[in-house]
Amino acid sequence: MSILLSTNYFQLFKIKGRGLFFLGLIIFTFSYSLLAQNNRVISVDYNKSSGKFNTMFKECIGAGRANEGLRADWQQQLAYVKKECDFKYIRMHGLLTDDMAVYREDSKGNPEYNYMYIDALYDYLLSINIKPFVELGFMPSALASGDKTIFWWRGNVTPPKDYAKWEALIKNLTTHFTERYGAEEVKTWYFEVWNEPNLDGFWAGTQEEYFKLYTSAVKAIKSVNKNYKVGGPATAGAAWIPETLEFCKKNNVPIDFASTHSYGVNQGFLDEFGNTGTILSKDPMAVSSDVIKSRNEIKNSAFPNIELHYTEWSSSYTPADPIHDSYHQAAYILEKLKQVGNAANSMSYWVFTDIFEEAGPRFTPFHGGFGLLNTQGINKPAFYSYQFLNKLGETELTNTDTRSWAAKNSKGDVQLLFWDFTYTDGGEGVNNQQYYIRDLPAKAKGKTTVTITGMPKGKYTVELYKVGYKSNDAYATYMELGKPSQLTKNQVTEIKSKNDGKPFLTDVVIIKNDGTFSREIDLRENDVILVNLIKI
Repeated sequence: MSILLSTNYFQLFKIKGRGLFFLGLIIFTFSYSLLAQNNRVISVDYNKSSGKFNTMFKECIGAGRANEGLRADWQQQLAYVKKECDFKYIRMHGLLTDDMAVYREDSKGNPEYNYMYIDALYDYLLSINIKPFVELGFMPSALASGDKTIFWWRGNVTPPKDYAKWEALIKNLTTHFTERYGAEEVKTWYFEVWNEPNLDGFWAGTQEEYFKLYTSAVKAIKSVNKNYKVGGPATAGAAWIPETLEFCKKNNVPIDFASTHSYGVNQGFLDEFGNTGTILSKDPMAVSSDVIKSRNEIKNSAFPNIELHYTEWSSSYTPADPIHDSYHQAAYILEKLKQVGNAANSMSYWVFTDIFEEAGPRFTPFHGGFGLLNTQGINKPAFYSYQFLNKLGETELTNTDTRSWAAKNSKGDVQLLFWDFTYTDGGEGVNNQQYYIRDLPAKAKGKTTVTITGMPKGKYTVELYKVGYKSNDAYATYMELGKPSQLTKNQVTEIKSKNDGKPFLTDVVIIKNDGTFSREIDLRENDVILVNLIKI
């Protein structure tokens, strides 16, 4: 209801009598209050800093499995994501599985080691300035105590048949890394023991057996260099951190960091095909409350100062959840990272690409995959969350708005990234797989006024970027094309060109002696907006 409409009601009720006058006044007050609620103001001072901008969001990114990293298209996509988002580390499954040809035994049971595939992968990672966050798993079949596997690519999840041979493998591998890359380089890496051992699907042993596996791995790595960083338990659902730290304290076992995972859906953990019907949690602190809890568990342990790494996180744990393709995902990512604050040393988004074969090769270009990019390298809305974050300068500006960051760089450029996060769903009984494949227009959320004071006077280029409904929304373009099961080259080009991340507005402003920049911007549900002021 506009103020003008309210005023007309006000005049009408005044004419009709005193009682109606007060009713009109109530309506006027309500409508004015509603209007005020729809006008958000973000105000920052160029000269008021809260310190160095915390870039934990780009410390690490996930990938499916090591063998996928030998593909040309995977490597091309990673180089692109590195350039645009600047992730520092990458973590993936399957470093030790049979398709990496790491381990076998001769006819007498003597171990034979081979690192040619790992070398090819790690050489490439380091060539583009990404370090490995080394996940030690799964079990080579020649070393496994059983035949239980997970995923299309059959990662063996059983404990070693011989812990001495497991320890020897890890020591030999660590020695190889040291010889090939140098101790000073390997000191900067992280060694994480296994993946989600609290889930039967990923670990066929008990918690006690995991601690035995962890102890053997730590002993092997530290025997090569005591300064190499080792941690775990890499659990699902923020589990086992107190137990792991207590075990390490009681048994004098080193631990340099704690790691675990969290996803923003309420039920289950393993669901390669999305058959359970995942539902995004309505808890406004989903994911982030897990991270804060984990940090507090560390503070209250015998190792209060160790690092905390969330080595997997996203809205949903299944690579068949269309929320990953939706424009909603961009705002969700920023919402969670903002809530986490300084609680984690890294938040490793799972994953950078839909070249991801836990459920086998996928048959459609948009299938709810985890990636920031789809299989053809099309930027999803989630990609732009990280690209926009990477555009923020190194100094954070003081800012009381809870859904934005403001920053500046050494050149005098200023950036303000803000968003709306609105939980929407299809109602009772409608899951993500049914809801996020729909055309979901975003409702208006009013105006946002961005004001930056204290800026050096001069001429600035203003760039405005947006992600939201049909704005850098590749899935919406895919729907407009009729959701073909296969994309032609021309269709890929069309989707990319319509969702290329270019500014939706560029102009030039003069900042005068008062040092103030102000701009009013329309905002819709789950829009993400980046304001970039570049000093000319």
